[in-house]
Amino acid sequence: MQDAFVGTWAQESHLSAEILGSLRDLNHRFLDLTAARAGLWVASGGAAPLHLAGQVAPLSVAQRAAAAGCPYALFDLRFQDDGYWRLRLQSAGAWRVADESMVDDDTATFVRLALFYAWHVASTAGIAAQLTLGMNGNTATAFRRITVNQLPALVVTESANLSARWSDCAAYWNALTAAASRADAAALRRVQLYGLQLAAAARLSNS
Repeated sequence: MQDAFVGTWAQESHLSAEILGSLRDLNHRFLDLTAARAGLWVASGGAAPLHLAGQVAPLSVAQRAAAAGCPYALFDLRFQDDGYWRLRLQSAGAWRVADESMVDDDTATFVRLALFYAWHVASTAGIAAQLTLGMNGNTATAFRRITVNQLPALVVTESANLSARWSDCAAYWNALTAAASRADAAALRRVQLYGLQLAAAARLSNS
């Protein structure tokens, strides 16, 4: 039943095999980037910080690939914050970044790919961007109005906003990394369903 639910959700979200494959690649890249970070993701809402690097770093390539196989993003760039993105996209070329706000190459590369993916998915029909990325509907509309040439100007500033999705839900990340480390396919499917429930709840709260 869980497999059927995930499959139906992906179909109704207008997710092609290509879009899902790209999303899984991005998730894997994000996990690799997370494992290399010495710091931690700051959780929202005053929750305890998420020490994710220590959980992801011990995972093998195959285990990270298994964890990355969710039909939704494991990363976030404040996509639910339509007020922020409305202003950001209206003045994409006008923002300037101080010299000290340097971004490492790996993070910049990931954010560039993630923004292009977000723009591409938002430009498709349906509510794919809202369900896969947690993107507010108004933000998806704003992304559809910009051109691909405007994306590079967003990379440096948005790198500061990169975080683990649901960084305030340690239970989700604990379950995902534990299931991946055990190569437990049934547990991974349950975690996928858990993530879909979190995504649906966030979408309802933002509607």
